[in-house]
Amino acid sequence: MSSHEKMKSLFNNRWLVFVASMWVQSCSGIGYMFGSISPVIKKTMGYDQRQIAALGVAKDIGDAIGFVAGSLCEIAPIWVVLFIGVVQNLVGYGLVWLTTIHTLPELPLWVLCICIFVGTNGETYFNTGALVSGVQNFPKNRGHVVGILKGFAGLSGAILTQVYTVLNFPDQASVILVVAVGPAIVICSVMFIIRPVGGRKQAQPSDNTSFLCLYTVCLILAAYLLAVLILQDVTPLNQTTITWLTIGLLVLILLPVVIPIFLVFFASSRPENYVEETLLNEGQKRGNEVIFSEVEDETGSEVDLLSAQDRQKRMNHLQARLVQAAADGAVRVKRKKGPRRGEDFTLMQALMCESLGYENPHIFVSMISIWNFLGRVAGGYFSEIIVRNYAYPRPVAIAGVQLVMAGSLLYYAIGAPGAIYVVSVVMGSCYGAHWAIIPSAASELFGLKSFGAIYNFLTLASPAGSLIFSGVIASGIYDYEAKKQNSMKYNIVHETDELTCYGTVCYSLTCGILSVLCIIAASLSMTVVYRTKRVYAQLYGNSYT
Repeated sequence: MSSHEKMKSLFNNRWLVFVASMWVQSCSGIGYMFGSISPVIKKTMGYDQRQIAALGVAKDIGDAIGFVAGSLCEIAPIWVVLFIGVVQNLVGYGLVWLTTIHTLPELPLWVLCICIFVGTNGETYFNTGALVSGVQNFPKNRGHVVGILKGFAGLSGAILTQVYTVLNFPDQASVILVVAVGPAIVICSVMFIIRPVGGRKQAQPSDNTSFLCLYTVCLILAAYLLAVLILQDVTPLNQTTITWLTIGLLVLILLPVVIPIFLVFFASSRPENYVEETLLNEGQKRGNEVIFSEVEDETGSEVDLLSAQDRQKRMNHLQARLVQAAADGAVRVKRKKGPRRGEDFTLMQALMCESLGYENPHIFVSMISIWNFLGRVAGGYFSEIIVRNYAYPRPVAIAGVQLVMAGSLLYYAIGAPGAIYVVSVVMGSCYGAHWAIIPSAASELFGLKSFGAIYNFLTLASPAGSLIFSGVIASGIYDYEAKKQNSMKYNIVHETDELTCYGTVCYSLTCGILSVLCIIAASLSMTVVYRTKRVYAQLYGNSYT
């Protein structure tokens, strides 16, 4: 094979597409930076907590309304989807940055809400483009693919924070500039690589080894970032040291590109289905076939022997049985207990740090981002083991995660020592696990034909949760406790005074309420498990239970 042919093979290699998708996700978690930019907006604009909560709701709505991105993936190339997201992110957060540095006149709150909505909505295009191409290129490894991709999205907050630190801007408002410009530079560089490339035909025996290498890089990357954050927290570092630490971070992020390069230029293994494909003539090959569901991958040669029409009928029949098993409330339960950025924990995390007297919330926001990353990677890995090895419904992993979340929230609610560290670790990892497990389960229930639209439909739980938990409950309790503290100190509180609450009391009741809701969500998750248990056993083999 000539060098030109190898370069063409590299460009069409599904592992290169996957690695490029990882890079997109590593800077696309814009919503996770809200905990870092909200104090800047609050200080420069003179907002109270309810106004900041309104911006948080706008952020959550923008992050949840992804129908356009999901539908666009079915009719337009992936690069078009990614480019639209770049434009929205750049315009939305660019206007917010210009407002906070007073280049533009002070905009009304509702205008800033629209800007944050538009900017954060760009994230739905990034996520949809990366995930759709990923699961279509790796239909037999959805748990691994979704876990790793969503993991890098969760890690993006810490990565963008580190980039902001190394650039050494003179003002804090420049963190918003990094959020606006950073994703645009990265995504425009790789958006033409990310697309479906017929990945099912590229399956190789070495795929498991390649995934193992990626998991190793993920763990090293998380450990490295955590060490850098701890080092920056315990000792002052000069700018040269910070620069070298950031270069090391970027090297680790770029390292996975070695996998497709090695497979194309140095490995000689043939695809698993190479022999079968050579026995088929061009008329029998299924050119642009889309894998409709996990059913199609797991039914084996029995279905492959059927005619195209009978095969499609068989797939539709099995798909209908799967959806029927999840009926009578199971899908609605799935939405209710799904991942809710509406709980807006990144914003709560920053305010928790402030209420406990920590001057720099960036450390804890980055810490929760790192554990978010590990949770997503682990959630995809272990849920895949549950499904593949035990033929048990994937949502059982969600039930376990919800119970752990309930315990950590209760730990903070009772004012236990070191609660902020426990919450950062447990909530970050458990929250991340949601985003790895639920999209994989959704693809099993409804298939890949309209996965982009289905994925974005599931995220609609976010604005509802944000409106209730952040906009009403958490903010209301926070302002009430802040007024109580200020009235005890000054005997009178003016409406224009900036309200700041101190101590664990600011969020104890909120965490207690969320703890109870997590327990309810775990019971609802087990309802989904019960309703789909037989079908998962039919799809993946005999259950051990």
